[in-house]
Amino acid sequence: MRRPELDQILVTMLASQPEVSDLLFTADRPPQVESYGELKPVRLDPPIEKLTPFQIETIAMNIIGDNVWQLEDLIRHGSCDGSYALSDQARFRVNIFSQRGNYSIVCRQLSTAIPTLEKLKFPDTLRLIPREKTGLVLVTGATGSGKSTTLAAVLHEINSNKAVHIVTLEDPVEFLHKHQKATFNQRELGIDFDSYANGLRAALRQAPKVILVGEMRDRDTVKIALSAAETGHLVLSTLHTINAGETVNRILGMFDAEEQEQIRIRLSDSLRWVVSQRLAPKIGGGRQALLEIMGSNLRTQESIRLGESEGKTFYEIIEASYTFGWRNFDQACIEAFENGLITEDTALLYCTKRSVVSRMIDNTKKSRGEVTSDVGSLRMKSGGATSEPGHSTTLKFK
Repeated sequence: MRRPELDQILVTMLASQPEVSDLLFTADRPPQVESYGELKPVRLDPPIEKLTPFQIETIAMNIIGDNVWQLEDLIRHGSCDGSYALSDQARFRVNIFSQRGNYSIVCRQLSTAIPTLEKLKFPDTLRLIPREKTGLVLVTGATGSGKSTTLAAVLHEINSNKAVHIVTLEDPVEFLHKHQKATFNQRELGIDFDSYANGLRAALRQAPKVILVGEMRDRDTVKIALSAAETGHLVLSTLHTINAGETVNRILGMFDAEEQEQIRIRLSDSLRWVVSQRLAPKIGGGRQALLEIMGSNLRTQESIRLGESEGKTFYEIIEASYTFGWRNFDQACIEAFENGLITEDTALLYCTKRSVVSRMIDNTKKSRGEVTSDVGSLRMKSGGATSEPGHSTTLKFK
C-alpha cells in the first residue's frame, strides 16, 4: 500500500458517516469510524472484511514516514503519537500502539476551522478566561471530551484581542492558528522538543505572555507550570480528570507528602479556572457539551490549602456560586434538560449525584405540569368487622 492509496481509504472513511470523529484500524476487524459516539464499519472498494496485521503495519509505516523519533518510541514503548495530513481536506492526531503482538491505529480527526466561544455556545463565564493576565487555567475531561477545542477557542479569543506572544507545546499540533493581533509559535512534541518539562523550561526564555501545555503529565511539568504562572505568565493546560475536585487531588498526588503543603499554597495562589467537560448525546443527533466551571475565590483557595471538609467541598462551593456563572455537572445537566437539549436518562447518566438530579428533574416536570411518577392508583383491601368479605377500597393518589 502506498501513500496515495492510504489517502483514498481515509477519504472514503470520512465520507461514510456524518460527524466522523475517529478512524480505527484493528486486526480481524473491518476499518471502522466513530460517528456520534458509536463505531460503524466502512465498506471499501475492493471490500476489506477483516484487516490483517500486515495491512495495519503498512498503514502505520506510511503514517510514520521518515520520523525516526516516532518509530523508536513505538518499538521501545509500544505506542507512539503523531499527526497526519490528508492534503487540504483533513488533519489527524494519530496513536499507533501494539496489542497482542499486532499493531492498531486510532486517528482522531482534527478540525481545520478554529472554533470560537460563540459558535460553541459556551456559558458567558468562559469569556473571562481570555481576559486573565497571569495564573493557571486547566481544562479537564476524558479523552475525546473536547478539551483541545475549548483551549483553541480561548486562544482564538486572545489572538483576536491581545498583541501578545503565545507559545504552544502540543502533541501533536491540532489547530493551526494564524497570526492576528497575537504572534503564535506552535511547537510539536518529538519534532521541536523532547518532553513537556524541557519544552516548558525553554518557553520561559522565549518571552511569551501565554503558554499552552498540551497535558500535565508529570511532576516536573506541574512544577515548572506553577513557576511560570507565578512569574507573570498565563498558562493553559489539560488533565484527564472527571471534575474540579479530582483535578486538585490529581495534582497534589503527583508530589510526596513533605512537598504537598508547599504545592497547596502555590496552587491556591496560581489556579484561576478549572473547566471540566463531558460530551453527552443530544436530542435530535450530535453531542452536547456539559461543563463544570470553577473559578478562584477565598473559599476555593482555602479548600486547596487545607483540603476539603464538611460544607467546604469543591462541589458545594461551586453549587453556591451558580449565580456568579460557576456550575457543577449536576447543574449543567439540569440546565441542558430544561432547555430540551438532553433527555432525562442522559442527564441521570452524566451527572455526579444521581439522587440530587433526579429530584431536580421531578421539580422541573412538576412546574411543567408533567407526571413525575408512574403510580396511577393503588388498591387496598379494607378489613374490620364492618367490611363485607371480598370488599376492597380503591385509594387514588395524585
